[in-house]
Amino acid sequence: MNNEMLIQLLAAFLFVMGMLIVSLRRDTIMILMGIELMLNAANLSMVAFSKASHMIEGQVQVFFIITIAAAESAIGLSILVNLYRNFGSVKTQSATTLKG
Repeated sequence: MNNEMLIQLLAAFLFVMGMLIVSLRRDTIMILMGIELMLNAANLSMVAFSKASHMIEGQVQVFFIITIAAAESAIGLSILVNLYRNFGSVKTQSATTLKG
């Protein structure tokens, strides 16, 4: 196996772990961490493909994805603070009154 394949396998493993966290956990902080793990796996895969094809565009796009992930984290944490203030918990089951 070459290095690019190992990196892609690591990215796939990280993405699957993030997907399992998002689908199985009920704690909203863990769900946000799973989403971040999936974004980082996509970043790793994009950088590996960019390096293998000797093109810089993939590595440049990773900076935009990191910026979007940072904004998502800030917005997600502010939503969690409001959930905790209103419901006293950050569990997804406690916010049942938000259903429309």
